[in-house]
Amino acid sequence: MHLQLLKSKIHRAEVTDSSLNYEGSLGIDEDFLNMVDLRPYEKILVGNLANGNRFETYAIPAPAGSRKISLNGATARLGKTGDLLTIMAFCTMTEDEASRWKPKVLVLGNANEKVIKRGGK
Repeated sequence: MHLQLLKSKIHRAEVTDSSLNYEGSLGIDEDFLNMVDLRPYEKILVGNLANGNRFETYAIPAPAGSRKISLNGATARLGKTGDLLTIMAFCTMTEDEASRWKPKVLVLGNANEKVIKRGGK
């Protein structure tokens, strides 16, 4: 049997900008992507803590060190600057692998300052 488990999570990521006329995606500071092992164009599930919207899209790198979180394309209609997001990616593994698994989690604070990084192998 295979299970789907949380692989990567960025919690309390503050939206810094949006671009409705972009082709779609969520721009994420490249440093944040690396901290939780998210890859460019990887499918993500996003929850907006401000309004309850949940949506799927893909991650694209924003400049490293910019602390940028950008709603692009249709996702720009699902939130606004200042909203807090939870960004998640999942993976599939065997029961044996799952018994030892720890996801990589990054919790952000005010202005997308790194607060906590935990988990992962």
